[in-house]
Amino acid sequence: MDSGTLISFLAVDLLLVCVPGADWAYVIGAGLRGRSVGLAVTGLVSGYALHTALAAAGLAVLVAGSPALLTALTVAGAAYLVWLGWSVLRRPGVPQAGEAVERDRWRVFLRGATISGLNPKGLLLYLSVLPQFLVTHDARLPVPAQTAGLGLLHMACCAAVYATVGVLARRLLGARPAAARAVTRTSGAAMLGIGAFLLVQRLALGG
Repeated sequence: MDSGTLISFLAVDLLLVCVPGADWAYVIGAGLRGRSVGLAVTGLVSGYALHTALAAAGLAVLVAGSPALLTALTVAGAAYLVWLGWSVLRRPGVPQAGEAVERDRWRVFLRGATISGLNPKGLLLYLSVLPQFLVTHDARLPVPAQTAGLGLLHMACCAAVYATVGVLARRLLGARPAAARAVTRTSGAAMLGIGAFLLVQRLALGG
């Protein structure tokens, strides 16, 4: 895989990662509630690590070739987005005075992994976008190794972008409760809307 292909993938990947969605909403909420941004980001990246491992093992091709399985995964991810968006709208993140002590660090990590693991945007990347950058003829590396390399690059982009978003949310919105509520409610509404759209679309196609 040449440097031009890697640069092209990096440009597309950064564009996708920088589009606000469920991952952004989670790290912003973690920053505002005094939770560990690093732990939240680690959870999100771990979800994409699972995607990478499955794609490198060839399961992504299997899923892409099975409309029923792809529909089930998309519906599950969309339903989770709806639930998460509604939860954010009900309880928008607000800045806390001082550094709050996180009582359940494992829950912060696990929720992050679940969000990215079921994120329809992640499924789109691994099932539709990533395969377009794989070299199948005269390649120095086998396709599984190329898939793993691109997956690791995506994980690095996620870690950098999401950590920056979480830290900036804590610093810029920490003293602005009204702005913090507006940002989190907007994120929640976006997640709910995207999830509902995906549900309706998939169910319509399935019907």
